[in-house]
Amino acid sequence: MKRILLAVACLWATFSVAAKNNAYLMVYFTDEDHSLHMAVSLDGYSFTALNDNYAVICGDSIAEQRGIRDPYIMRKPDGTYLIALTDLHVFAREAGVRKEEWERPGDKYGWGNNKNLVILQSKDLIHWSHSLLRVNELKGYENIGCAWAPEMIWDEERQAVMIYFTMRFGNEANKVYYAYLTDDCKGFASEPKLIFEYPGGKSYIDSDITKGNDGRYYMAYVAYSQGAGIKIAEADSPKGPYTYRDEYVDFEKRACEAPNVWRRYGTDTFVLMYDCYGIVPPNFGFCETEDFKTFRNLGHFNEGVMKSTNFDKPKHGAVTYITKKKAKQLLKYWQKHPDHSAKITEVLKKK
Repeated sequence: MKRILLAVACLWATFSVAAKNNAYLMVYFTDEDHSLHMAVSLDGYSFTALNDNYAVICGDSIAEQRGIRDPYIMRKPDGTYLIALTDLHVFAREAGVRKEEWERPGDKYGWGNNKNLVILQSKDLIHWSHSLLRVNELKGYENIGCAWAPEMIWDEERQAVMIYFTMRFGNEANKVYYAYLTDDCKGFASEPKLIFEYPGGKSYIDSDITKGNDGRYYMAYVAYSQGAGIKIAEADSPKGPYTYRDEYVDFEKRACEAPNVWRRYGTDTFVLMYDCYGIVPPNFGFCETEDFKTFRNLGHFNEGVMKSTNFDKPKHGAVTYITKKKAKQLLKYWQKHPDHSAKITEVLKKK
């Protein structure tokens, strides 16, 4: 009975949120400061950065490596916002954070080789608490080569937050694993398990799981079969098993990564957004779908219908839903409380 009541409460909370939300909040980071940035949109097409595109949270204040990447944001049924991030500063040596290029030897652990994920929690999107998920402290995971690009979804069957992220052992292939968080979202309630095996055991990264109009779950991820691009796998449960589909769905001629899917209010249309890091300058690309099989190209920011009004070169973004009232409150708050304390070293300015 307790489980049934909890499920009903969560469904009501989800319905209430959907009924009220009519604006969008984007999180992203930049290579220049390795910190958290936010932008809001009242229509889902034009986004405006908060805090004059300075960081809203500096990476060195929450991450063990003094920098963050790959933010993802969701809202739990109880109204709490969660942001999951990679604890990693790619330019830490240049920024004076450490003497070596990586946290651990690159020949043994590969590129990046971080060990932690960062979790932020907030009720108002302004005041945040944070904690570290130390993946390498789990039994059997002491020698992981990395823990990257965490994302989350509310598992309706388990009534818990499922976190999933790119991980590898040593310097082996990158793959995506999932686990469940504790009720307070400060630790793991289960050990990570492989969510999907790419054909041939090849690397894949940056997955994003969305429940479609047909009730099935669609996982957008980055494959490397013919250069980095976006593919889709599908399943009946967020944890799989997923069915492989061979075709790429992005419209990019050069490499892209970090797919994120969000629905346009009042429609059956989903937006697939991705980080086009293979072009100069880097940009976000967009396409739309209703069925996750046929996609329409929307182009890049400021080259089509999608607009970024006061920022450029965003990295690895994610979008969630808020009310227009909350979007306006956030804009006013950062106008009254600007914080330009994020430091960008001279070395990073030259990149």
